[in-house]
Amino acid sequence: MAKRKPSRWRLVALLVAAGIVLAFTLGVREYKYARPVGTGPAGPDVPREPFASTWTERPVHVLGVGDSITAGLGARSKSHRYFNRVLQNPNDEFQSLRGVCLSAVLPNLTSNNVAISGSESSVHLDVIADSVPDHDEAVFGIVLMTSGGNDLIHMYGRSDPRECAMYGATHEQAKPWIANFRLRLDSMFAAMMDRFPGGCEIYIADIYDPTDGQGDAPSVFLPDWPDGLAIHAEYNQAIREAAGQWNNVFVVPLHRTFLGHGSHCRQWWLDTYRPEDPHYWFYSNIEDPNDRGYDAIRRVFLNAIVQNTSLRNAPDESDRDSESREIATTGSR
Repeated sequence: MAKRKPSRWRLVALLVAAGIVLAFTLGVREYKYARPVGTGPAGPDVPREPFASTWTERPVHVLGVGDSITAGLGARSKSHRYFNRVLQNPNDEFQSLRGVCLSAVLPNLTSNNVAISGSESSVHLDVIADSVPDHDEAVFGIVLMTSGGNDLIHMYGRSDPRECAMYGATHEQAKPWIANFRLRLDSMFAAMMDRFPGGCEIYIADIYDPTDGQGDAPSVFLPDWPDGLAIHAEYNQAIREAAGQWNNVFVVPLHRTFLGHGSHCRQWWLDTYRPEDPHYWFYSNIEDPNDRGYDAIRRVFLNAIVQNTSLRNAPDESDRDSESREIATTGSR
C-alpha cells in the first residue's frame, strides 16, 4: 500500500512552528543575552565654552583615589582611562572634545593617581594616609574618586559576607557596615583636605548598577542576592550624605549615567532603555567599565567639575566664584 503524502496544511503548520521557535530563540538571544558595546562617543555632551580660556594660573594638583575604575582597568589604553582623559585628550580623541580637558584650562597642572584595582573603601583610607603627601599652600587640589563598589561586589558570593566584602548579606547584616562606610568617607574627605591646606575640591562618583536597576544578579553571572539592590541604594545614599556635609565635595552621577547600559541594555520595554545608545558599557569582569564606559565617566566628571569648581572665573558669576574659593580653601561644612 502506498504511503500517504503529508498534507499541505501539515507542512505549513510545521514550517510556522519552526519559524516561531526560531523567532523566539533569536528574540531571547537578542533581548536577554546580547550585549553589543557599540562604537563612537558615549555619555553626555560636555560644553566646549568653559574650556575656551584659562581658569587659573595657580598650581593645581589632580589626585586620583579609589578602586579599579579610577585605576582604569578595562580601558583600551592608558590614555583612555577616565582619569587620564579628564587631564589630557588622547591622540585619537573625538573631534567634538578636542581641547576639552583640564590641561587646556589649567597651565600649571600636575597629577598623581594612587587608585588600586580590587581595593575596598577600608584600603582607600590607608592609601590616603600612606601615599598622599602634604602639599604647599600655593597648590589647589582636585580629587577624583571612586570608592565603595568593591565593598558591595566582593567576594562574589564565594564566601560568607563581611564588612567591605558583603556580597550576599542581608539588609540587617549590612546596616552596621553601611554606617561604617559613611563614617569612613567622612574621614577620607577630611584627610584629603588636610593634605591640601591651600584648598581642594573632591569629586566622588556614586556606584553604578550593572543590572540596570533590576537586581537580578544572575543576569551578570553572579549568585542571587535578594537584598542587593537595597544595600546598594543605601551605600549610594551614604555617599550623598557624606558629600552633603561638605561645601567642597561633589557627587558625580555614575549610577544615573550607566542605567540602560548594563545587562538589560537591549530590553526596550524597560524604563531604563536608552534608544539613542542601547549598548553595554561594562568590561568582561562586570564590575569595571569598557572603553566606551570610560568615555562616559570622563564626561560626567568633567561636567561635574565645570558645574561646581571654584577655579573658573566666569565674569557674570564672580560673586559666586569668590564665595566658592573661600569655601574650597577652608573646607568648611
